Amino acid sequence: MVKERDRRLGELLKEEISKIIRREVRDPRIGDFVSVTEVDVSGDLRHAKVYISVMGSEKEKQETMDGLSEANGYIRCLVGERITVYHTPELVFKYDESIEHGIHISEIIKEARAEDKQAMEKRQNSDQENDNEETADSGEKQEERKD
Repeated sequence: MVKERDRRLGELLKEEISKIIRREVRDPRIGDFVSVTEVDVSGDLRHAKVYISVMGSEKEKQETMDGLSEANGYIRCLVGERITVYHTPELVFKYDESIEHGIHISEIIKEARAEDKQAMEKRQNSDQENDNEETADSGEKQEERKD
């Protein structure tokens, strides 16, 4: 169970690390489409896993993670200056695939809906053809009865 203190520190770290990456880290490997999605802080507040999302190619993602790893000490130093805690947490950057996974799931759902729509239209067309045939058949039977 996450304590309120851990959650608050995680949110504060997320906000500060995001600002630092956007405004102060000047590594060309770190692109513009980088976001901090979550920060998990350990119970003793000495370690923090920083989950990063990167929009771009696999190469850009890897370069961004490499750049963040190299800038880790600098980022931690700035965090220590801005946030008052007894120990500035050791930062570990991890790639977060949840956004890509969510997009992938959305695409699967979209495809399934399109397939369902096509199947429904086929069924409706088939039902209409059957109704037309039945109407034509009943009309012929009525003519036969009249004769």
